Amino acid sequence: MSVAVYPGSFDPITNGHLDIVKRGVKIFDQIIVGVADNPARPTFFSKDERIEMLKEILKPYKTVSVDSFDGLVVEFVKKKKAHVILRGIRTISDFEYEYQMALTNRTFATDIETAFVMTSEEFSFVSSKLIKEAAGLGGDISALVPKEAERWVKKKLADGTKTRKRE
Repeated sequence: MSVAVYPGSFDPITNGHLDIVKRGVKIFDQIIVGVADNPARPTFFSKDERIEMLKEILKPYKTVSVDSFDGLVVEFVKKKKAHVILRGIRTISDFEYEYQMALTNRTFATDIETAFVMTSEEFSFVSSKLIKEAAGLGGDISALVPKEAERWVKKKLADGTKTRKRE
């Protein structure tokens, strides 16, 4: 059975992320979406909120599960008995960063491979950062995120919640 871990902050999940999941289920028997904090950025949603949002959105995909982790992704991959890290690539700059990360991860765990999947071109410009900025300025994000994620973002903004500091 082929099991891949798709790690990220998913703050919030975008249509680009969902595109990678949809394409990944055609390649792997099981995908574990691993929710983590990015130590370089504060989050808009708490980790628990992101997990709940992802579970709601990914429920139709029977071979996809959601979990969270702290620390090195390779340790999470080992814990889940997977052997592949699934990563989405939007741009050349994404590839440069992801290539460095894949080589670093290989240094820590030579038995774990990284699989890169190119996002569909219509999502190549979409990022969680862009979503938060546009939504915060009153922009219509409905074409950029799943409808459930749009609802979560709108509710968070209506509540007056600001970006969270890393816990």
